[in-house]
Amino acid sequence: MGKTIVITGAGAGLGRALAQRFASEGETVILLGRTLSKVQALADELGAPAMAVECDVSDPASVRTAFTQTAGTHPKIDILINNAGIYEPFTVTEATDEQISGIIDTNLKGPIYCCRAAIPMMEKGGLIINVGSESIAVPFVMLSLYQSSKAGLEMFTTALEAELEEAGIRVALLRAGPMYDEAKSAPGWDRDAAMRFHVGCAKKGLDLQARPVSHSASATGIFRAVIDLPADVRVSHVSIGARRA
Repeated sequence: MGKTIVITGAGAGLGRALAQRFASEGETVILLGRTLSKVQALADELGAPAMAVECDVSDPASVRTAFTQTAGTHPKIDILINNAGIYEPFTVTEATDEQISGIIDTNLKGPIYCCRAAIPMMEKGGLIINVGSESIAVPFVMLSLYQSSKAGLEMFTTALEAELEEAGIRVALLRAGPMYDEAKSAPGWDRDAAMRFHVGCAKKGLDLQARPVSHSASATGIFRAVIDLPADVRVSHVSIGARRA
């Protein structure tokens, strides 16, 4: 029987690629996204039984509503993929309240809210995958809040794995590198901040123009492999990087 897979941030990039792959393989995908029109368009493209649900993971009330709506059609889910995230360069001194709360609320609190809502809908054999970032191990500049949120997500993943061991629900962290997707729109970064980000990284030996970037669809096989692991196998952490083909 196919699995029921909830994917946050499913409207673009990696989330969209995961939804497309799993739907093509006969899984039931529940597409969560802040912009309902995006995830609804993808659900329409994939066809039944794909389901679009509006959800701002940074808002606990929105998460509760989204999972209640999901439970109305799918009372049990097999897999939760916490993919939604915000990535934006800025220094701490110039950060606005909205930038700080946006990154922490989306990248760290969001997965926690979603796990809290999803776990009661899961049974033994369930799986939670949290999408991390290579940034916590790479000397980027102007990403202190992003790096902190992703480092916190890794610690949360480790603790949650132990917490859910007795329930038979597995938890894994997939630390991802840079990816591109033709359908993904360019980030709306401040132009000056973006320039300083590129220059600052270059001073650290990171030429962002020369670094390899993988396609979002290319990484989906790693998620498939983790999902398909036998029940007696545990993978707690996987790092996905880009290379030149």
